[in-house]
Amino acid sequence: MRIVRDHVLTEFASPFFASLIGLLSLFIIGRGMIQMADFVFNKSVDFFLVVQLLLFSLPFMAIFVIPMSVMIATLVTFRKLSSDNELTALRASGVSLSKITEPLFVLVFVFCLISLLLNDRLASTTHYSYRLLLTKIGIENPAAALEEGTFIKKFKNFVIFIYEIDKNKLKGIRIYQPQEGRPVRTIIAQKGELVSIPEQGIIKLKLIHGTSDEPDPKDPSKLYKLNFKTYDLPLNLSDIKESDKPGKKPKDMTMRELAAEIDRLGKDGIKATYALSAEIHNKIAMSFSSLVFLVIGIPLGIISRRSDKSMSYALALIVATLYWSLLIAGKALAQKGIASPLICLEFGNVLVGAIGLFMYYRVVKS
Repeated sequence: MRIVRDHVLTEFASPFFASLIGLLSLFIIGRGMIQMADFVFNKSVDFFLVVQLLLFSLPFMAIFVIPMSVMIATLVTFRKLSSDNELTALRASGVSLSKITEPLFVLVFVFCLISLLLNDRLASTTHYSYRLLLTKIGIENPAAALEEGTFIKKFKNFVIFIYEIDKNKLKGIRIYQPQEGRPVRTIIAQKGELVSIPEQGIIKLKLIHGTSDEPDPKDPSKLYKLNFKTYDLPLNLSDIKESDKPGKKPKDMTMRELAAEIDRLGKDGIKATYALSAEIHNKIAMSFSSLVFLVIGIPLGIISRRSDKSMSYALALIVATLYWSLLIAGKALAQKGIASPLICLEFGNVLVGAIGLFMYYRVVKS
């Protein structure tokens, strides 16, 4: 069995590292080189700062590349073992498929744990460093009052969350106003617009189509829902210190920081922390996607016996597209509080993993 184990791991290692290097190179060329050229030639940014930006983005790229490399390596390995009739010979000798694949499951589980550490610690830290460096070189406004995807607590009496910002156009706005001894006042708007009034030192948030909690005239300790077409909310710029660093987005935080932020906001009476919970489950789901790709990659590799490797890459692309689509859609639903983050983010792993287990079982029994 030791000979079989070493042979399978050797067959797996070569396409895995080739895919890892190749996909990272594609990411670097596709994102890094184009961005570097734009920064250096069009925006006159120092070359070494741009190289720093590229290095900071590598751990985040690796999160996507490792599962894809596992998928490609699994398909290539078992397509080759099947087409060379090595699997048939081993199974005829009394070696079951589960015994053949056992060392790969152990290896890929280790990859999952490494990915979890990479995703939680290194990628979160470097992604925030990436944003800080962008601020430093002036690509982002150092005194930016609002930033998408993070709980903004720079304005007195308000906590603001905005899903999407495109210049002065906003989408998906939630504003919380904690009030001592009273329920948290919440304003929700589908979209909005930023109107700067520098002479008064304020930014006016023009909210469009939403609801606002307003004090009940009969009992000010209670709130009632008010529907509005437009709602103007002034925000005082004097509340912002220019030396403030950009707030951390959920993807910039470790799972411990995310849990602490959920607890902190909960103590202020803010329970709508869907984006934070979604990020925790997103880190876990992505980290263990390699195991899911291995489960479905083994039977797909055995079934596809064509000598052309392009078949393996095409299958990997189809499965990866399905998986990432489910993950992206699940995260969007979880962030908006439409469904449980656990269900939304793990659905892709459960569905693709269940299909893989079914196919694996059929191949084992065949």
